[in-house]
Amino acid sequence: MEDASGRRILVAVDESEESMYALKWAVDYLNLHSTDTLILCHSKRLLGAYEGLGGPGFILTPEVVIALEKHQDNVAEAVMQKARDICSGTPAKLEEKIVKGDARDALCDAVKKVGADFLVIGSHGYGTFKRAFLGSVSDYCAHHAKCAVMIVKKPHS
Repeated sequence: MEDASGRRILVAVDESEESMYALKWAVDYLNLHSTDTLILCHSKRLLGAYEGLGGPGFILTPEVVIALEKHQDNVAEAVMQKARDICSGTPAKLEEKIVKGDARDALCDAVKKVGADFLVIGSHGYGTFKRAFLGSVSDYCAHHAKCAVMIVKKPHS
């Protein structure tokens, strides 16, 4: 049974249509109350070194890292603003969390840190090959997050 403090629902948001669809789904279908908290969580990739597809990585200069961090900050703010707009009118409290690192691990860690009861995450709908090659954040979270996970797939238009 739900206590008076309500549910803590973490929603993974990024610049993709799929993540915003998942957020809209959560707002529309989770029967949110004023005691609930929606935690909008965006993951920024760590900068400094990148791995190549088939071999050793390359190091970014400090100037490039600063420019990329500024770009990531701008993207994060735009993502959060779009997410806030989607959530306008919901009775739930809103919190925002920016995490750094690989989205898979960062989201699972955020679930633990904020005490989330539920994780909502969008799915890009990659096929088997792309999912194996690129990895699937939603699949990883479904297996490793320490809470219930709802993977929301955007219908094809």
